[in-house]
Amino acid sequence: MSDARIQGYARALFEIARADGTLDEVEDELFRFARSYESSEELRTTLSDDQIPAEKRQAIIEDLLGGKATSTTTQLVSMVVGSGKARDLPAIVDVLVHRASNAKQLDVAEVRTAVPLSGDQQDRLKAALENATGKTLNLKAIVDPSVVGGVVATVGDDVIDDSVRTRIDQLKSRL
Repeated sequence: MSDARIQGYARALFEIARADGTLDEVEDELFRFARSYESSEELRTTLSDDQIPAEKRQAIIEDLLGGKATSTTTQLVSMVVGSGKARDLPAIVDVLVHRASNAKQLDVAEVRTAVPLSGDQQDRLKAALENATGKTLNLKAIVDPSVVGGVVATVGDDVIDDSVRTRIDQLKSRL
């Protein structure tokens, strides 16, 4: 999909969530769903398969998100999938997250860890990243088993890689 269409979809989703008064919650739920979509080959294949009727793909969304996400999030994902744009969902959501963060005058910090972080851990990590970057951040935590341990944080073009994998690679290169 063209960049203009991705921007258009993101703007529409943003405006719907903002009008509904659930922008923060919807933004977070969409972000988590987009990361799950990216990490699951089976989900990507199923939701983007044009041979599967749109109604069936939308029913899958209802089954996955029903009761676990706001109705606004479920309806927005269902709309994108039903219109045949599932492949572009991560890009659309990323633009929406940046739009929502900009509306709050925040920068996005995407943090990858091997295990889920508690609320307290997220708060402390956010404070440390804000201190290190000098920016006010919207922290988006992603569980990524490939990190092995530690943290990989991306704020704009800056990457802070304090993962076990990187430390091991550095030790290998020294030996």
